[in-house]
Amino acid sequence: MTHGSPREVGSGSARPGRATTDRIAARGPGSKRAIIIVLDGVGIGAAPDAEAYGDDGSNTLGNIGRAVGGMRLPNLERVGLGNIAPLEGVAPVAKPAGAWGMMVPRSAGKDSTTGHWEISGVHLERPFPTYPHGFPKPLVDEFARRTGRGVIGNVTGSGTAIIDRFGPEHERTGNWILYTSADSVFQVAAHELVIPLAELYAGCDIARQMLVAPHDVSRVIARPFVGSPGAYTRTKNRRDFSIAPPKPTLLDALADAGVARGGVGKVDDLFAGRGIRSRHTANNTEGIAAICDWLEHAESGLLFANLVDFDQQFGHRNDIPGFYQALREFDAALPSLVSALREDDLLFITADHGNDPTTPSTDHARECVPILVLGPRVAGVTIGRRETFSDLGATVANWFGVPFGGAGVSFLRTVLAP
Repeated sequence: MTHGSPREVGSGSARPGRATTDRIAARGPGSKRAIIIVLDGVGIGAAPDAEAYGDDGSNTLGNIGRAVGGMRLPNLERVGLGNIAPLEGVAPVAKPAGAWGMMVPRSAGKDSTTGHWEISGVHLERPFPTYPHGFPKPLVDEFARRTGRGVIGNVTGSGTAIIDRFGPEHERTGNWILYTSADSVFQVAAHELVIPLAELYAGCDIARQMLVAPHDVSRVIARPFVGSPGAYTRTKNRRDFSIAPPKPTLLDALADAGVARGGVGKVDDLFAGRGIRSRHTANNTEGIAAICDWLEHAESGLLFANLVDFDQQFGHRNDIPGFYQALREFDAALPSLVSALREDDLLFITADHGNDPTTPSTDHARECVPILVLGPRVAGVTIGRRETFSDLGATVANWFGVPFGGAGVSFLRTVLAP
């Protein structure tokens, strides 16, 4: 394949020989690069156990396609998105430019932390706790005592609505605004002119230390905002304080092997900063620009990127047009990402869960996720239905020649052309 240009390959005839792929993997990290792009919330159909989560019938991509009368995503179509599952407007192609498949969630839960950890080889036996009726009073009282400020709110709802509702009282009293959502999150909002950012972050760090089992929420989130009553806006100074993974992850294995690791978006927060540092971005546009910058300058290693707008801006708000427009914007950016790939690059495009904006729920959805693999060495073949997201992490470890004992089975031999 000419550098930067998509090639057309057969849909399943060009399978690599074992000796060839073993030689490629055995070369070690060298100048190899791998890029994982997580399209946050972009599921592709209900998981087998979706009914147990109240998500039977959820299908983020499929239902958006029907709702908009057919999606126009020509570049994703070209690389095989329509080969994974029926999608209105996105047709299967005879010779996709990438490998394609679907991954089934195995960990308990359906939040971003769970999904990213599973990609990285860690399965959870129980979901993180959620608090649909607010946090227990003793916990809230202890947080107030340790931080020296009172607490208002302690309700479940949309962050923007919560800030509009409690912002004026917060400005009068200087009390924290505490809220949660359908996710496992302890969110603390504060006006930047009322409580300095350093104090907000310190308060969230105290909460993170407090929140141990059985209240071991996935994330404590600092939610700073500015403005005046009726015109409050959240700032880009959000910070997540995540629980640390309970087992070694793909990132730990790469770190031990000396493989460079970089992140885009909230990825480092999801791993409690262990094994990765991220370039935080305000939106998908900045995230895509940061990915392009890494592709231009990084000599080797892994880039783990999260594009959050699909989920945060549109899925949680049941904004179908906005979600579809974000998909179109990523589709338009895809050729620039592909053109920047080098000979020893693998690009993986996937998701961490669903967030179907067509359903009454504004929560995440228990869905399977798409997996697309691109790169000069990649054959246009199916990788089938993978029984865990961890197969992706196992494949990345295999690509770098790094031993890793986490969950998952590598599909590297399937996708590499001879």
